[in-house]
Amino acid sequence: SPALANCTFTGNAAGEGGGGMYNDQCAPALTGCAFAGNAAADGGGVYNTVASPSLTGCAFSNNAAGDGGGGMYNDNSSPSLSGCTFDGNSAGYGAGMQNAYGSSPSLANCAFEGNVAGYGGGGIYNYSFSSPVLTNCTFAGNSADYGGGMRNYSSSPTLTNCTFRGNLAVYSGGG
Repeated sequence: SPALANCTFTGNAAGEGGGGMYNDQCAPALTGCAFAGNAAADGGGVYNTVASPSLTGCAFSNNAAGDGGGGMYNDNSSPSLSGCTFDGNSAGYGAGMQNAYGSSPSLANCAFEGNVAGYGGGGIYNYSFSSPVLTNCTFAGNSADYGGGMRNYSSSPTLTNCTFRGNLAVYSGGG
């Protein structure tokens, strides 16, 4: 569980998960880090599996995932994010972030802007019994076929004081 501050992960790629960083059963602490232009099948920027990383003031921009989580993919993980931004990321599902298989991330004061998902969850896609908690988060200008800002499937997110504006869905769930 390393501690990283002011690090930049740019232009990296992985065939499976975690183009910029892959966390497996650990709890790294990241402060002021940037993930830009990374790519992977899942988790273009960061892939977490059974992990609980702490991220403060980190930026995820222009990362891509062929399937889920352009910026971040969480599999049975509980990351804590504060003051992080997700902009210009792309993926099939959850362009900004995908939470799957019982993930329960906590996000405060985070922004999801201009992310594009091919199918669901331009900003965030919550899947398979995930229960994220979001406080004071903003979703603006994200797009997807379903759930421009957020799409939920068999999940129970809790949102407090969050703002959704200018998100677009082709079929349903613009917010």
